[in-house]
Amino acid sequence: MTEETVAFDVENGIAWVRFNRPEKRNCMSPALNRRMMEVLDGLEYRDDVGVLVLSGEGSAWSAGMDLKEYFRETEAKGLGAVRKAQGEAYGWWRRLRWYRKPTIAMVNGWCFGGGYGPLFACDLAFAADEAQFALSEINWGILPGGGATKVVVDLLSMRDAMYHALTGELIDGRKAAGWKLVNESVPLAELKARVTEVANILLRKNPVALKATKDAIRRVAEMTYDNAEDYLVRAQEAANSYDNDGRKEGIRQFIDEKSYKPGLGAYDKAR
Repeated sequence: MTEETVAFDVENGIAWVRFNRPEKRNCMSPALNRRMMEVLDGLEYRDDVGVLVLSGEGSAWSAGMDLKEYFRETEAKGLGAVRKAQGEAYGWWRRLRWYRKPTIAMVNGWCFGGGYGPLFACDLAFAADEAQFALSEINWGILPGGGATKVVVDLLSMRDAMYHALTGELIDGRKAAGWKLVNESVPLAELKARVTEVANILLRKNPVALKATKDAIRRVAEMTYDNAEDYLVRAQEAANSYDNDGRKEGIRQFIDEKSYKPGLGAYDKAR
């Protein structure tokens, strides 16, 4: 299905969501941000969606924020309009970070500046070797805002983050993977197949356990060890309460049936 600035299709449990401004290299506009929140809202609780993949139409993933709409047209309307536009962008990125379904960024092309916000918001990220990444803000006289600086500090080494932000140089998908900006880089022709493979692995997992694990990894990163230990005990207890039958079935298939090995695959949640 395609509508205005965002396109999406649902197929075999995977929601393929795409930035849909190819003529603008999928730069994010206020209209796109509002529409993306609507799309995320509509897909989150659908029974036929188990994984969400975020990609871009055309040759770009997202070249960041639309400079004309954000830095000229919106600023001309005053501070209130600026804060509203910021809130709409940060709002759907935040929603994506805590989404109920696993999310994968499929970076098929250009990913600049503000595009690092949704890139980081996705749980996993795969890029084409040919994709191009940059924090280009320094080239037009500002610092990398909108969370982009936080993204590279969290994901990259300090030296790589500093070089990336200070030079504004392009890096390709292979270097992005080497720097851990993305999980993996493959040739563009193989990208969708690889992402589909990973999405299908996730579809076989218990969805309650997936959500609890997603949240735990993001939250414990900022905790002390003792606080994380306590949080994880409570998180597991909450997950057990919410889906105790699923947990028991996984244990039953392993202990009683010996029908799977957890180190090699998941239990059959369809049984």
